[in-house]
Amino acid sequence: MSIFRTAESVSPKHPDKLCDQISDAILDAYLANDANARVAVETVGGHGRVFITGEVTSASHPDIAPIVRRIAGDVDLTVHLAKQSPEIANGVDTGGAGDQGIMTGYATNETPEFLPLEVVLARKLNQRLYKEWPYDGKTQVTLNGTEIVAVVASFQNAKQADLRRAVEEWLDVVVKEYSLQTTNTVIHANPAGDWQQGGFDADAGLTGRKLVVDNYGPRIPIGGGCFSGKDPSKVDRSAAYMARNIAIDYLKKFDSHEVYVYLAYAIGYDQPLEATAVVDGKEYVVEGYDLSPLGIIKRLDLLRPQYEQTARYGHFGHSEFSWETA
Repeated sequence: MSIFRTAESVSPKHPDKLCDQISDAILDAYLANDANARVAVETVGGHGRVFITGEVTSASHPDIAPIVRRIAGDVDLTVHLAKQSPEIANGVDTGGAGDQGIMTGYATNETPEFLPLEVVLARKLNQRLYKEWPYDGKTQVTLNGTEIVAVVASFQNAKQADLRRAVEEWLDVVVKEYSLQTTNTVIHANPAGDWQQGGFDADAGLTGRKLVVDNYGPRIPIGGGCFSGKDPSKVDRSAAYMARNIAIDYLKKFDSHEVYVYLAYAIGYDQPLEATAVVDGKEYVVEGYDLSPLGIIKRLDLLRPQYEQTARYGHFGHSEFSWETA
């Protein structure tokens, strides 16, 4: 039976990704001088303006303006940050989770990155095109079994003919690398026409609006919370990274095809309400890990500046991230 699978990727200059990078760069700046900073920073940007809001409790006081302008250019900036709610702080100070939530981890053996193939292909194509056109851009790949049936590539400042050529060159490489077919592949290069206005000049962006791109693509369920701008006391981020780490661990341990991991937390409570792994359809209780927020932070070394890079091309599948090593 044929199975269609589609995933997309966006470039680091996409307006939503600019906002993710700003939020995480600000987080990194706080952590650089205060490893215990409590940070929840949201960014909205567009059309020459950037607005920063959220909650921060820290002994560090980084200059936010140059961070924003390094990523977004010369924009009109408004910063409105408050301290973390004392009621939330009471629960976190004792080692509890910074919020409730359900986090999903996933791993599959179908690619070396332990990610779905369609996700890897869309991301690799985007990275390839971004090297030639380092601007706003999106890619999308549709598979039907082992056949690449459709590729969509829209990149700012790229001419259709040049973009099509670059996609065709990339296809020649991945066909051999992943044993795929391209007999009936349809390429949509700048299907709405060539475009020069992108990023914040064309659209508004918002932190956390590319959740599926940040995770595992549309085939795999996600918990719903975004990662960027949040320090690791927020289990939206740290427990999602831990769920991924466990999924890779179980994938190797059971020599399986795919693993789902589900972790659920209550605010102020340090142990998960659920810790389940589903290995090739068989369910297990996750055991042998310290799943408290403090235990996760220690295991994955999450109190150091490292987050801006996670906001560019997804939070999973990159070997330099500690949660990718089981």
